[in-house]
Amino acid sequence: MTESTPALPQRPWRQRYHVAAIGWTLLLAVLLVLSSLMTGANFGTFLSNIDQFLALLVQMSHPAWSYLHVILQPLYETIQMAVLGTTIGAVLAVPFALLAASNLVGNRLLRGLIRFFLDLVRTLPDLLLAAIFVAIFGIGSTAGVITLAIFSFGMVSKLFYEVIETIDMGPLEALKSVGATKVTIIWYAVLPQILNQFVSYFLYTLEINVRASTVLGYLGAGGIGVYLQRSLGEFNYSATAVIILATLVVVLVIDGISNHLRRVLL
Repeated sequence: MTESTPALPQRPWRQRYHVAAIGWTLLLAVLLVLSSLMTGANFGTFLSNIDQFLALLVQMSHPAWSYLHVILQPLYETIQMAVLGTTIGAVLAVPFALLAASNLVGNRLLRGLIRFFLDLVRTLPDLLLAAIFVAIFGIGSTAGVITLAIFSFGMVSKLFYEVIETIDMGPLEALKSVGATKVTIIWYAVLPQILNQFVSYFLYTLEINVRASTVLGYLGAGGIGVYLQRSLGEFNYSATAVIILATLVVVLVIDGISNHLRRVLL
């Protein structure tokens, strides 16, 4: 007597013909086309001006290395702005992130107000903040540092309180059972669990701020961005290439340090 072969399970026709994947792809394509029509974006315009783009690249392919000594001091100022702004913003973000974490603060009203404030801070574009602070403090690095500090505060606080909500609550419960104060619990049970991630987010934000501070110079917020604007305004693309390459080197160095510290700490 032969045993009957069990019938293989049949997939629904939607899975056999990948209906969901095809449907989402078509929907995405339709949305892209509609967005292009509504915004007036024309891919043909890009193709028709590709020769100008290539001509600009040719001019930038011959960097004016003699311009390097001119931008060393502004580049150093850009790094200082990024470090100072990131540090101020990250330090200020710590208490707000603790108050926004749902596993540390049970008061939903307080937590909601803190999160609303953090959302409001992240809503403000950094270019708008730079323009406001340049009008208040004048042209210089002060406006840039304050802008980067606010940007770093909004970004780090968001990432930080999300990490806090994933910590192990066991050490907190243990300290609570022996009557430890809130400050003691945070210092010995919360911060040790999130210190590595905090350092990682700090370095990530610093890398972003180095690039952002370059753009902020267009509005007079100090740093190498002023020289970038000047070189572009004078059509001196060989000098522009030197500025871009110098900024790239700084970003690569920060990225290397960040990766090394992540391997050491995580």
